[in-house]
Amino acid sequence: MNNITKFISVLAVSAVTLSACIKETFPMSDSATSEQIGASASALQASVNGVPAQMCQSYLVYGSQTHETDMAFPQFMMAYTELLGDFFPLGSNSGYDWYRNYNTFDRSFGDDSYFAFLPWFTCYQFIKSANDIIGAVDLESESTTAALKAYAGMAYATRAFDYYLLTIMYEPVENIYTDISSVKGLTVPKVTFETDAEAAKNNPRMTHKECIDFMISDLEKAEECLSGFSQTSKLLPSLAVVYGIRAKVHMWDEDYANAAKYARLAIDTFGGTPVTETQWLDLATGFNTANQAWMWNLHYSAETMGNLCNYIGWASGEADWGYASLTRPSIDKSLYDKISATDFRKYTFLDPAKYDFYNYQTVRDEAYIEDAPACLSLKFRCGGKDWENYTVGAAVDVPVMRVEEMYLIEAEAVGMSQGLAQGTTLLNSFMQNHRQKDYSCQATNLRDFQLEVLTQERIEFWGEGWGFPNAKRIKPDVIQNYEGTNAPAAIFQINCKGIKPNWNFVIPKSEVQANSALDGKNNPNPTGTVKIRPTPIGTFAEGSY
Repeated sequence: MNNITKFISVLAVSAVTLSACIKETFPMSDSATSEQIGASASALQASVNGVPAQMCQSYLVYGSQTHETDMAFPQFMMAYTELLGDFFPLGSNSGYDWYRNYNTFDRSFGDDSYFAFLPWFTCYQFIKSANDIIGAVDLESESTTAALKAYAGMAYATRAFDYYLLTIMYEPVENIYTDISSVKGLTVPKVTFETDAEAAKNNPRMTHKECIDFMISDLEKAEECLSGFSQTSKLLPSLAVVYGIRAKVHMWDEDYANAAKYARLAIDTFGGTPVTETQWLDLATGFNTANQAWMWNLHYSAETMGNLCNYIGWASGEADWGYASLTRPSIDKSLYDKISATDFRKYTFLDPAKYDFYNYQTVRDEAYIEDAPACLSLKFRCGGKDWENYTVGAAVDVPVMRVEEMYLIEAEAVGMSQGLAQGTTLLNSFMQNHRQKDYSCQATNLRDFQLEVLTQERIEFWGEGWGFPNAKRIKPDVIQNYEGTNAPAAIFQINCKGIKPNWNFVIPKSEVQANSALDGKNNPNPTGTVKIRPTPIGTFAEGSY
């Protein structure tokens, strides 16, 4: 049994009863070990090719239909959008939205909840796969071919990305609702292919610096391994993606000079251009088919996804399967109102005036649009225009990284490292050339500039979630109760100063019980920390400690 399998086995011993009263143990991995996949180049290649399939595997953690947020990587796209308060379920019953705890944290967000368990073990299962590949390649051996080095490079890049996901969720930031003083500056335990069962039992959370250094070290190895390698598939990280991940890591570290440097390297190395208006609004391929703007993507297979556990079935306002037809995925109205009428992205969402505002194109019919809630999203289209059959309509590509993210990272990072004027120039250039010809950033100070870039990220990446890490970094305040709010119920109608306290995820109890170094080092439970629902308009919820 290899080292990482031993680590997961330790976790399985201390599995607990989760919040929904379903007694679950962490599933035992049946993936190949480092020793097995290192037996041949073809076995290693198969394991590398299996990584993107794993990243969109339905019911990845539990292996069966236990919780509908068990969606591998796409769960984070939904979760981050709801954490921001940018997504509201406007169907007849918001309870159909299994992700709503990310938006409300009214109950079940503690260490015995799915919302602690699934994000944690999803990422560590990804890390196990990367570790098995890394452990199978000897980069120091003269017999290691360029192809084998490239496989290792992809695994190092993927592992850095996995730790980035963990860090932006579990590294706590200060807020007025929970006391993080005992865990400030701590991230997550480091697990490599060398981590054995004994080490896993006493494996402390890395400090912020240790985790940043670890991710950058992985990315430097990935850069070395992938330099000169021609990557033809966007299902696996390329050199440009390595630079893109590094830009994201430097942004989290507030190392703005390096964030700007690597965002520009990603743009130039990739060579692609942003999604066009025609592509954005396309009935058949809109945000379901990789194009020249997508740097890294996944692909759903009809044979391996569940009808209730696929991304289009959650995010598409046109889909008639899964939960989308019940939740009616919609944008927060205050964010919608920030999109200029001259910005084509506004046509992604239904205006309250419906056809009096815009001649919406849909695979449904005009009556469907007229009956739909205002702000319903039409961004994620059903594959092949098939809104009735999930095996066709959901068997699509899913974006992990788009070049637009690099442009927006570069704009903020340049502004923060070189000055407001330089950052504004870059933001204006991106917006005017690719989104809104008459756009002009009006920020007069760096704080307002950061908030404006964040607004554009929330619009650009609605349903993809990439505004979340930047929001957590700059703490913009979250306003979900205001005059005219479309938040569907009191539990959604909350206003939090700085951040929502559930932006600091809680480590699952099973991991704490298995790892003595985490005793007394968990993030505080945010459940119920906002006492009054709704928060009175024009105020923030009072602090809890």
